[in-house]
Amino acid sequence: MAAGSAAQGSSLSSTIWYVARASGIVAYLLLSGSVIVGTLMSARARFTWPKFAVEELHRFLTILTATFIVLHGGALLLDRVVPISLAQALVPLAAPYRPLAVGLGTAAAELMAAVGLTNLFRAQLPHRLWRRAHYLTIAVWAFASLHALLAGTDRSDPWFAGIFASAACAVLLTFGLRARVALTSAHAT
Repeated sequence: MAAGSAAQGSSLSSTIWYVARASGIVAYLLLSGSVIVGTLMSARARFTWPKFAVEELHRFLTILTATFIVLHGGALLLDRVVPISLAQALVPLAAPYRPLAVGLGTAAAELMAAVGLTNLFRAQLPHRLWRRAHYLTIAVWAFASLHALLAGTDRSDPWFAGIFASAACAVLLTFGLRARVALTSAHAT
């Protein structure tokens, strides 16, 4: 009976670990997609879809990102191989496992929540303040990228490097496009 129970516990632990890993990777890809769409919107890129549809896509990607971040964090809290308490998960640099790497992930999640709150109160906030708060998304993406590179157990696998490099290149290209648009606008005035 004890052997069966241990095997079942090991199976549950493996499942939790796979859920944590997969949800973290999916959250990163969704975040990257949301950042790309948001950056292209701010660069006033032309879309074949109507503006409202692109805004809804951006909102939907952001909500899905938050959902997978919660799933990622929840699975890590359930993990018994590397136990992390709720307090350690919520306070950057407090986790015993790779404190800097985990702290970057915590900071990214908390900054994303702050940006989400500004979206909830967007109608009550001055547009300039909302827009400036939205720039925190750059830090969210950068912290999440460093978190993935430093904390992820798959970080040295070629398949992960390919996924990460593709997402990072796409985001950095859109940042470059946005910077170019801003420079062109500044020189035109």
